[in-house]
Amino acid sequence: MLHSKPREDNYLHKGLRKQLVQALREKGISDDRVLTAIESIPRHFFLDPAFERIAYEDRAFPIAADQTISQPFTVAFQTQLLEIKKFDKVLEIGTGSAYQACVLAELGAMVYSIERQRALYDFVSQFFFLKNYPNIKRFYGDGYEGLASFAPFDKVIVTAAAPFIPPKLVEQLKPGGLAVIPVGKDGGQKMMRIVKDKDGRVKEEELGDFLFVPMLTGKHR
Repeated sequence: MLHSKPREDNYLHKGLRKQLVQALREKGISDDRVLTAIESIPRHFFLDPAFERIAYEDRAFPIAADQTISQPFTVAFQTQLLEIKKFDKVLEIGTGSAYQACVLAELGAMVYSIERQRALYDFVSQFFFLKNYPNIKRFYGDGYEGLASFAPFDKVIVTAAAPFIPPKLVEQLKPGGLAVIPVGKDGGQKMMRIVKDKDGRVKEEELGDFLFVPMLTGKHR
């Protein structure tokens, strides 16, 4: 459960983050900037205090509205694929707990994040830690629609399983931009990286098997 009041981040938490970063490095995450961002962000802040002792295990955990906070490896993998540069304008589909958004913001990106679950959107609005990241802008809406009024984006990241690559998200991607989207049905997805060249042509790369909650259409109250 996210909290409106600050929580403690002590030497034990910081030591556990160092261990997590080492584990991610051993699993193939090589971007030092991504690893430094993950080491900087107290993941236990994003979880109910009951999970505090296991918050730095490399696995997903439940959060509000029947959603999950992604496995740290998945967060690191998607972020590494995006090749974030400072001031990149990034569209994120699926705010969830806002952990992924904070990792992107820690790297200096301007993050535009959409959440379709009203209860979760409102819940995260009370989260004290987001005050550290004025470069995160949050929206309640349908991820399949993107944010046309703020397009184009340098990068797009989808943090739920899409049954297909949403065409509006590709349209809102700037020429020369990248999108990272898990695509597939409930049983598992392929991580896809979409590269749009300077002429607007799109190339798709398939980069491993993952398991995400489904990306649903519309807004949920």
